[in-house]
Amino acid sequence: MAKYLARWALIGLAVAALSSCGYNLLQGNEEAVFRAWADIDSQLQRRSDLIPNLVATVKGYASHERETLEAVIAARARATQVTIKAEDLGDEQAMARYQAAQGELSSVLGRLLAVAEAYPDLKANQNFLDLQNQLEGTENRISVARQRYNEAVQTFNFSIRSFPYSLTNNLFLHLKRKEPFRADEAAREAPKVEF
Repeated sequence: MAKYLARWALIGLAVAALSSCGYNLLQGNEEAVFRAWADIDSQLQRRSDLIPNLVATVKGYASHERETLEAVIAARARATQVTIKAEDLGDEQAMARYQAAQGELSSVLGRLLAVAEAYPDLKANQNFLDLQNQLEGTENRISVARQRYNEAVQTFNFSIRSFPYSLTNNLFLHLKRKEPFRADEAAREAPKVEF
């Protein structure tokens, strides 16, 4: 009987040790990173879908700003060509390429919005105002999604490095550090708008 109780006690200790080792927590944190990345992707897709409508409306009212509009179209095309998969979130170069393409599009969109401020006849068009508001809202959503992604990455990266979870990761999971979303170097300077 004592041997039987000792065996169950040992099994109980093993289960307790495994339940507190963070195995599920680490996997949950990694899934949070993937979900946060999917949220960024979703907002970028929304922006990508919105831009052609915005460009079509603006073209009708701003033929003199054709160069800016063509830059938006070209930047959108480049931004949609550069993609990143969830398994590449730890690849610093892949993240840099992706962020550069998205940063270029954000910069060009900023110039487009500045053009709208400079030309009152564009602002008078209700369709343009509606699309402009949607675009600004989308850019805000992208910013929030990026912040949430970086928070999820920070939580995940800390969890795989902290004790005792680092032991669980090193022994069982072998999860790799994820790269945060970083601003493009050009984003550190205010955009210059020339008319």
